[in-house]
Amino acid sequence: MVIVAILAGALIGLSLGALGGGGSILTVPALVYLVGMDPRAATTGSLVIVGVTAVVGMLAHRRDGHVRMLQGLVFGLVGAAGAVAGTRLSLAVAPDLLLAGFSVLMLAVAGIMLSRRRVPAGSGGPGPAERVPFDVPIIAFKPRFICACPRAAKVVVAALAVGLMTGFFGVGGGFLVVPALVLALDFPMPVAVGTSLLVIAMNSATSLVARAGSGLEIDWTVIALFTGAAVIGSLLGARIVTKVRPQTLQIAFAGLIIAVGLYTAARSFPALLG
Repeated sequence: MVIVAILAGALIGLSLGALGGGGSILTVPALVYLVGMDPRAATTGSLVIVGVTAVVGMLAHRRDGHVRMLQGLVFGLVGAAGAVAGTRLSLAVAPDLLLAGFSVLMLAVAGIMLSRRRVPAGSGGPGPAERVPFDVPIIAFKPRFICACPRAAKVVVAALAVGLMTGFFGVGGGFLVVPALVLALDFPMPVAVGTSLLVIAMNSATSLVARAGSGLEIDWTVIALFTGAAVIGSLLGARIVTKVRPQTLQIAFAGLIIAVGLYTAARSFPALLG
C-alpha cells in the first residue's frame, strides 16, 4: 500500500505541476480503488494532497514568472463564492447523475481546448493588434480610473462558473480553471497552468474549512506519503512546462480530460440507465 500511495502520488503531482489540473480527478479514485479508503475520507484527504501540492507547484511556477497573483486571487475568491452555491445544489442530485454530467462536462471542455488550438490567427478571431495583452490590468485606479468592463464581466462569469461546477461536482477544479484562464483572460498556457495552481490551493483550503469537524477517520500516514510523492512530482512537472511548447501542453491537457471523461462515462452511464 505504501508503494502504491507513493507511485500514485508522484503521477498525480506530475499532472498538477505540468498541466495545472487532473489532481483531484485522479486522487480520489486512487485513494478509493488503490488504497482502499472510504470515499468521503478520500475526498477530504485529496483536498490536503492537492492543496499542498498546488502550493508547492505554484511557488515553482512563480519563480519562472508563470503566476499572475492578483488575477489568481480574484479568480479564486469569486470561484469560492460560486463553490458554496454549487455544493448546496449538488446535495439534491443523485451521485450517478453527477458523475454522468461530470463526464460530459470534461469532454466538452476538451473539445473547446482542441478547437481553439486549431483556429488560425487570421480566421475571423481578433488578430494580434486587436487582442488585449494578458498582463494589462482590467481595472485600474491610478493615474486615472480605467475599467475594461466587458473583459471584467467575462472574468467574473468564468470564475463563478468554475466555482459552481467545482462545488457541484466535488473536484479541485484545475481541469476547469486552466481552460477558463485561457479562454477568459487569453493567458498563455504556461501562465494559465501556474495561476491555476493558486486557484486550486484556494479552493482546496475553502473546502477543507467547510469539512472541519465532520468526524471522518482518515489514515494520515497514507495521506502524508501520498502528499510527499505528489510534491516531488509537481516540481518535476513544473520543469516540464519550461521545456515543452504550449501547444503540446494544451494537447496533453485535453488528452487527460478526454481519458478521464471516457472512463467516468463508462462507469456512470450504465449505472444511471440501469
